[in-house]
Amino acid sequence: MRKELAEAMETRPQEGRKGPPPRDVPPVVGLLLSMALMNALLYLCLDRLFISPRRSTEDPTRCPHGHFRMGPMSNCSPWLSCEQLRTEVRQMKRVGEGAVKRVFLSEWKERKVALSRLTRLEVRDDFLHGLRMLKSLQSEHVVTLLGYCEDDNSILTEYHPLGSLSSLEATLNLSKYRSTNTWQHRLQLALGYVAIIDFLHRSPLGTLVMCDSSDLPKTLSQYLLTANFSIVLNDLDALPLVNRSTGALVKCGHRELRGDFVAPEQLWPYGEDVPFHDDLMPAYDEKIDIWKIPDVSSFLLGHVEGSDMVRFHLFDIHKACKSQTPAERPTAQDVLDTYQKVLNLLRDTATSQTREML
Repeated sequence: MRKELAEAMETRPQEGRKGPPPRDVPPVVGLLLSMALMNALLYLCLDRLFISPRRSTEDPTRCPHGHFRMGPMSNCSPWLSCEQLRTEVRQMKRVGEGAVKRVFLSEWKERKVALSRLTRLEVRDDFLHGLRMLKSLQSEHVVTLLGYCEDDNSILTEYHPLGSLSSLEATLNLSKYRSTNTWQHRLQLALGYVAIIDFLHRSPLGTLVMCDSSDLPKTLSQYLLTANFSIVLNDLDALPLVNRSTGALVKCGHRELRGDFVAPEQLWPYGEDVPFHDDLMPAYDEKIDIWKIPDVSSFLLGHVEGSDMVRFHLFDIHKACKSQTPAERPTAQDVLDTYQKVLNLLRDTATSQTREML
């Protein structure tokens, strides 16, 4: 009896395994499953790396609207009020003057600042327009606003001791800055200038045109050179808006413009026999800024070793900028992309040549 029971127990597991024998998973199926899993993980990683950050367009390193931070300041401070400007800011010496503002080197909490005051009441509208632009366009491309007082017609901004782009050559000729007088740094400056134009053309307020640019010296005076050799826009008094949805174009001032620095469409189109009249002058759009890019960039590139090589690589885009037909000129974004490609190309070439020499 025990023998029969033992034999029965031995045969039950075999009976329980009746049916087709288990099959091994084909290698191809396993490979496909692995690839599907990897794709899913890759999608999740890309979603976190690239899609999530786009939900916020604000630069986390910048202060919220209505606040500022400059120099060694670790925290953001609210824009200074009228009372603070009157009691905390010490005006020192005048360092500049234009048609709309006088600029004074001043001091606030032992920091050098720039205090701008209205020159005369007749241009107060331009002064206030510049203030509105300054408040609305705070970014890496625009000088930092520290405070303002409309009652006193005063604006306080960050002070940049290197001054405007007009003094670039004199600055680079100083012994302490000669090491930066290279085609690489100069091309970076040109790239920064085009980035500002691109920012204005695609600003939060719409397409803005840089009208204070009737000649090269005037244009250069609108920008400041920072201590780390970047460029910021300083004068925002004349930034009219192009509104394509309503067909609204712009005119820079009410006087006749001359010379080859301004775009062809800014010139009086009816010849010398017809006296200039502002009402008859056709309006234009932001492509006038594109026309001027090659001339400004040529100044910024200077005549150092390698600058002619840079000009050679920028020849085609600069030729397009000088098209007589505004619509055929590239956008500021197109120019900026080309500048960046040229900078990357020449950097890689210089790096390869250096390695070969080692």
